[in-house]
Amino acid sequence: MRKLLTVLLLALVSLSAWGQKADLRRGNRAFRKGQYDQADIHYRKGLMKDTTSVAAHYNLANNLYRQEQYDQAAQQLDAVKETAPAAAFSADYYFNRGDVAIASEDWQTAVDAFMQCLLRTPDDLQAKENFIYARNKLIQQQQQQQQGGQDQQNQDQNQDQDQDQNKDQDQQNQDQNKDQNQNKDQDQNKDQNQDQQNQDQQDQNQNQDQQQQQQQQPVELNPQQAQQLLQAIQEKEKQTQEKVDEKKAAALRSRQKEKNW
Repeated sequence: MRKLLTVLLLALVSLSAWGQKADLRRGNRAFRKGQYDQADIHYRKGLMKDTTSVAAHYNLANNLYRQEQYDQAAQQLDAVKETAPAAAFSADYYFNRGDVAIASEDWQTAVDAFMQCLLRTPDDLQAKENFIYARNKLIQQQQQQQQGGQDQQNQDQNQDQDQDQNKDQDQQNQDQNKDQNQNKDQDQNKDQNQDQQNQDQQDQNQNQDQQQQQQQQPVELNPQQAQQLLQAIQEKEKQTQEKVDEKKAAALRSRQKEKNW
């Protein structure tokens, strides 16, 4: 963090006219007093007068970093990433960019920034320590991502297997239900057929019983029919008696002829 403090002195380098130099000085004084809101106002006034000012973006980024507004600080530094490497304080620029990236846990950007800083100032021990710290965090993050990807892949495979198993189970249940329904329908049809056969047999038995009852029941005759039946019987008996008498007479005549001989 030392470079976030000491680098403010560089704000006096390459200032344009139109009062930008005065704005940056006021911002630097407010920053040293810890008056970050006031410093922010003065730095932004300076940027309004010269939007390409590396010093104005750089110092505003330092001020935002102190207020823990890391995303905005990164935006200010990235706004001059094309011109800052050519500045006299490029090593400090990359150092601060690395610090902002560490605060945001953007480990890849932090590694890249501190590497650029060390290329310009190889003896900067603090930059070396920050570089090693960011690199270890990056490796750890990559391992976690790989492990997470593997876990996700395993989870997807398990989910697919579960879905396949559930699908097979559902199909099996459907087949079982279908077989049960078919068996149920067959049983029902069988029961219906048996009931029909029983009903037919019952109807047949009932018809037979009715016929037997009709045969067993005496025929009821009215008086006229009874008289006619009696007369018919008497007539039949009379005819039968006449035939008997005729046979007896014939036999008698035969015996008489034999006796006359």
